[in-house]
Amino acid sequence: MVGCTPTGGSADGAAAGDLKVVATTTQVADLTRNVVGDTAGVVVTQLIQPNQSAHSYDPSVADLTALGEADVLVINGVGLEEWLDDAISASGFDGVTIDSDEGIEIQDIAAGEEDHADDKAATDDAEHSHQGGNPHIWTDVSNAETMAVTIATGLSDAQPDLAPDVEANATAYTGRLAELDDWIRTNIDAVPAEQRLLVSNHDAFGYFTEAYGITYVGSIIPSFDDNAEPSAAAIDELVDAITATGVKAVFSEASISPKAADTIAGEAGVSVYSGEDALYSDSLGARHSDGATYISSQLHNVGLILESWGAEPTAVPADLR
Repeated sequence: MVGCTPTGGSADGAAAGDLKVVATTTQVADLTRNVVGDTAGVVVTQLIQPNQSAHSYDPSVADLTALGEADVLVINGVGLEEWLDDAISASGFDGVTIDSDEGIEIQDIAAGEEDHADDKAATDDAEHSHQGGNPHIWTDVSNAETMAVTIATGLSDAQPDLAPDVEANATAYTGRLAELDDWIRTNIDAVPAEQRLLVSNHDAFGYFTEAYGITYVGSIIPSFDDNAEPSAAAIDELVDAITATGVKAVFSEASISPKAADTIAGEAGVSVYSGEDALYSDSLGARHSDGATYISSQLHNVGLILESWGAEPTAVPADLR
């Protein structure tokens, strides 16, 4: 394999004639690497690093250099990469852009998110409300399948001689994703619907909860943006909702400070999942962590959520481990 690098900056392994691909988020980069596989002549560079929020990312000089040298840029879309236009302008990138949200039904921005954005914007010019809709499309595994196919098609169009290998890799990978989707659905369906309750740090799991029949009781940060902060009233409202619904646990997220989750769990008298037991949402985790890949992050998240409901997951299929 010709240097599919997970780090930012220029790909040192690139040779003349290689297709240079830059992927923005950790999830998009992982999907891209799986689609590329061991195809010779393709170098993948990832901009946002493990456990780094996509909302607070600020491209480095090395990142801009890699982007400027790229032939192809793969993005999440739905307004998640709020910094993208400035980065493209600063880097001089003039290649092909693959928008991986193509063909996915985007969830509208929630009324509560709109209200929060309006309140926050009055005091914080940095607030971003994702008016294009909920950008966390990858949390539904079937959406990740669509994203992988879109990426494969875009790469094949960018360099047709790569198409046979890329399309074969995409077929194999989406097969694994379909198996993952079945495993998640089978395990969640085994839990009574009234027990399928989730509270997390921020509004990152809308596609996940809708796809798998989970009631999303609320989030500590009532926003798609994990840089926002909850008001005292929002905290009190969430504690009341936790108490009223019988939620048993509050989940922190790996790329967000667990302090607010700890506070709310303490006030509500429920368990808190944080540290190594935090969910992977806006970012995948470091190499060798449970969240190192998209598939492993989903297994990690669902396993812990099932545990919080008192459910024992079935064995993970061998080719997903």
